[in-house]
Amino acid sequence: MTHLVLAFEDNRLIGDLFGQFDQNLALIEQRLGVDAMARGNQVTLKGKHRQCEQARHALEALYQRLQQGHEIHPADVDGALRMAAAAEAQLPLPTLEPRSRLAFAQIATRRKTLVARTAAQDAYIRSMDRADLVFGTGPAGTGKTFLAVAYAAALLERGDAARLILSRPAVEAGERLGFLPGDMKEKVDPYLRPLYDGLYEMMSPEKVDRGLQSGMIEVAPLAFMRGRTLSNAVILLDEAQNTTTMQMKMFLTRLGENSKMIVTGDPSQVDLPPGQKSGLREALGLLREIEGVAHVEFTEADVVRHELVGRIVKAYDDASREALQARERRLEASGEPE
Repeated sequence: MTHLVLAFEDNRLIGDLFGQFDQNLALIEQRLGVDAMARGNQVTLKGKHRQCEQARHALEALYQRLQQGHEIHPADVDGALRMAAAAEAQLPLPTLEPRSRLAFAQIATRRKTLVARTAAQDAYIRSMDRADLVFGTGPAGTGKTFLAVAYAAALLERGDAARLILSRPAVEAGERLGFLPGDMKEKVDPYLRPLYDGLYEMMSPEKVDRGLQSGMIEVAPLAFMRGRTLSNAVILLDEAQNTTTMQMKMFLTRLGENSKMIVTGDPSQVDLPPGQKSGLREALGLLREIEGVAHVEFTEADVVRHELVGRIVKAYDDASREALQARERRLEASGEPE
């Protein structure tokens, strides 16, 4: 058993750090199985050594976040605990700074600052910094699309990109929507709405609207990318699991000088017609060893929405895995080739 006493210098931040009625400390106790007792600007941690160290890393990281002027919500506490657990597992990301403080990767725009909440999110943000082509794959709720839109918006604001291009394949998700009224923009907007949502959260509505009118921000279906060379731009393709092989090849070869490309999708949710191969799955295999290409894979453990979403994703993944294993057993018993 370990007994740690942590002291935090700025008394003005203690209420936010510990939470109303010490709810943040209660969450740490619940997740790590330690005792966290607050007294003044100090907190005493009692429990197994490893869990106490994770609690210390998490509290110090949250305190640092408050010192930087950011607020803390229960989701941030959960994120800090995930990151602390990743550091304990000695993953290369997140890094540990002097004094054993966690270094969270961040995306900052004038309107909002996002901080990584999982090791995969941390690796994803850092990959977008260092690679010209980044694939982010995994289940819904892991933040892969939102972080990509936020990163693209940050590049645009800093002047590191002259244009921001957001795209999606216009594929119906298991439903026949029929005829959609309006002009071309009104017809494709329903498919692109999640990208608009991310933009409006990271940038002021006035700036987004001006960018859309001037062409500095372009939101378009994938079919509109053919024949173009996109230079000095950051280009995002969302729902990439619904691209065909030719569509993916066409999109990836649009990359021009001084540009970055981010491709996101969930290979387990393909809405293409039966028998149609997913361009995302094929690209991940073909480009695995290519220099300048990064791939960050999220799992159900990285879901940052309601915790129930993580359990739902795990249930579906377990069912798919069991079905695949049952099929392999049947083929092995029958002696038939796969």
